[in-house]
Amino acid sequence: MRIGLLGTGPWAGMAHAPALQEHPDLDFVGVWGRRPEAAKELADRHGTRAYDDVDALFADVDAVAVALPPAVQAELAARAARAGLHLLLDKPLATTVDQGRTVVEAVKESGVASVVFFTSRFVPETQAWIAEQAGTGGWFTARAQWIGDVFTGDSPFATPWRREKGALWDVGPHALSVLLPILGDTRRVAAAAPGPGDTVQLVLDHASGASSTLTLSLTAPPAATGTDVELRGEAGVAHFPDSSVGPVEALVRAADALIASAADGQPHPCDAEFALRVTEILTEAETLLNANAG
Repeated sequence: MRIGLLGTGPWAGMAHAPALQEHPDLDFVGVWGRRPEAAKELADRHGTRAYDDVDALFADVDAVAVALPPAVQAELAARAARAGLHLLLDKPLATTVDQGRTVVEAVKESGVASVVFFTSRFVPETQAWIAEQAGTGGWFTARAQWIGDVFTGDSPFATPWRREKGALWDVGPHALSVLLPILGDTRRVAAAAPGPGDTVQLVLDHASGASSTLTLSLTAPPAATGTDVELRGEAGVAHFPDSSVGPVEALVRAADALIASAADGQPHPCDAEFALRVTEILTEAETLLNANAG
C-alpha cells in the first residue's frame, strides 16, 4: 500500500514517520505539511519526498496517515476519503460532531477503510486485556485516570489545540476507547465537573447498567502522573496492565489493521464511526462542563 503522511509536528516525527518507514507492507511515498520547510526536513530524514501540494500527494498514494490538529485533520480526511484514499487517523477524529460526521459520511460514500489510532487498542497487552474484560462482563463500575503533565512539564505536545481543548479532548478519547468496548456505549454523561488547571472529572452511565468515573488532566504535578483503569464487578477487581510497547510499534499495528480492513472490506472496531461516537460523548461532556463553569 502506498501511503503519505499529513503533518510535520512532534507526533509525526516521533511516531508516524518512523512507523510508516519501517512497515514492511507500506511504501512511504511522501510528506505534506502546513510548513513546507518542516515537510522537507521530515521527508529528508526518512528518505522520502516532500509535497507542497496536498492534492498532488493524494494523487500518488492509496492511503494517508494524519498527524494534524483535529479540526485540520477532519477537513483533510474527508477530502482524502472522497479522493478514494484509506485513512489512518489520530484521535480525536474531530472536536465537533459536524466535522466528525463529515468524515464518516465521506468514508461511507467512498467505501474506503478507516482506522483511528487510539493507542491502547493497538498495544498487545492492553488490547488483550480489553477483549478479556469485555468477554467477562458483569462489571458494576469502573474508574479511569489519564493524568499527565503536558502543561506543567517540558513537553513538546503543549500545542495550541491542546491548550485550547485541554485534557478532555486529548486524553479523554483514550479513556473512552478502553471503557466503551468493556462497559458498552454511554446512555448519558451523568456529571461533568472542572478541576484544577484543565482537569475534568466525568461520570458516565453505560448501556450495560454500569457506571464509570473518569479523571483527565494534562496539568498535574509530574510526580502525580499516570494511567490507571480499575473495574469492579461479579468477577472481582481488574486493573489495566502495564506495557513496554512504544508508539511506533503500536502505529505499525494500526497500519496492519488498516491494510487488513482495506483488503477484506470489514470495518475495524476503531474506525471513523467509532471515533465519531467518542466525539459525540466528549461534546456532551463539554456542554455540561461549560454550564457548570458558568
